[in-house]
Amino acid sequence: MLIAGGGVAGTVAALAAAKAGLEPVIYEAYERSAGLAHGVYLTVAVNGMDALRAVDADHVVTSAGFPSAQIRFFSGTGKPLGALPIGPVLPDGTATHTLRRSDLYDGLYREAVARGVRIEHGKRLVGAERTNRGAVARFEDGTTAEGDLLVGADGVHSVVRRAVDPANPDPRYSGLGNTGGFTRAARIDAEPGDYNMIWGRKCFFGYTVSPEGEVWWFANPPSTAERSRAELRALSTDRLRAELVELLSADRTVGAEIVKATDGDFGITNQYDLPHVPTWHNDAMVVIGDAAHAVSPSSGQGASLAAEDAVTLARCLRDLQDVPKALETYERLRRERVERIAAWGARMNSTKKQGLVGRVLRDLVVPVFLKKAAKPEAMAKTAWVHHHHIDWDAPAA
Repeated sequence: MLIAGGGVAGTVAALAAAKAGLEPVIYEAYERSAGLAHGVYLTVAVNGMDALRAVDADHVVTSAGFPSAQIRFFSGTGKPLGALPIGPVLPDGTATHTLRRSDLYDGLYREAVARGVRIEHGKRLVGAERTNRGAVARFEDGTTAEGDLLVGADGVHSVVRRAVDPANPDPRYSGLGNTGGFTRAARIDAEPGDYNMIWGRKCFFGYTVSPEGEVWWFANPPSTAERSRAELRALSTDRLRAELVELLSADRTVGAEIVKATDGDFGITNQYDLPHVPTWHNDAMVVIGDAAHAVSPSSGQGASLAAEDAVTLARCLRDLQDVPKALETYERLRRERVERIAAWGARMNSTKKQGLVGRVLRDLVVPVFLKKAAKPEAMAKTAWVHHHHIDWDAPAA
């Protein structure tokens, strides 16, 4: 079993496959854990914790992260708009956790190594084809690998997705960037663990404070034109900081102050989503995680859905010895759920790019919406997102 990609989807797929008695091998493009090169921080929701618990890896999150209770929303004027729980707390005390992306990736990577999973580094996938015995993966360094199944856990710009079906779509640029960082220099009066989200006039901004008092922040600067990877890589921290401060200074909030106080390096990426991929698999290849359904960061579900995918796929392969049948069952169990969440996240993300009229209407409507959404009967209607349990020992349906 070949796994392209060593992020959340890939490492959890390897852990789950190994637990199911399979022999996974991860092929990772980077020379070290993928998390050391990407992202700032993320949340793992309770459904993601459940999926990780199924493969005895939830301690990776609880040991490196901290519980997050609620999200507070503000306008660019600093006006409070309302608050929502960031997710339920399960009867056993399980709660949504926030942690550095690098800690999650590296923790899962170490767990995979400790359990004997083979990981090949410097293996950037450039192509794949079906063979009589399964699939062959071709890498940038000229080498190949062959196995009975190729799992594409290679992210939103997946090579495996196109190998499965050349007609599958490319990811959709959202019109936003993703950047963020950490600072201890900013003095912010905020409850540790709570998220503070600001619909600024020119830029959406969010932050939380760790139990140690460090401010963790992110920003989504808008850009009508999609910046090339070369342009993003060439953008220095100093220039990016200046751009963000200019955008955030239009607001009466702490955003600009936090960015000014961040002296470490930080970069920026484009934000994409992938709400519908028509073909997830053929008889020897399958895509999981962002390669199959990249959801907006606004959903807070990217890592959690990737973990769910990985565990579900391993259960199907364990219980259905025929690979094509196992892949059909995996898709049947996963597609409706992830596409509902992708659509939900896209609606949330669209509020970050409002013009003047949209901002005024949003600031009038959002408090009413949040007040209704926080009621128990409204929370019950979205319980399906978080109250998703994977019974490892039960046969795959």
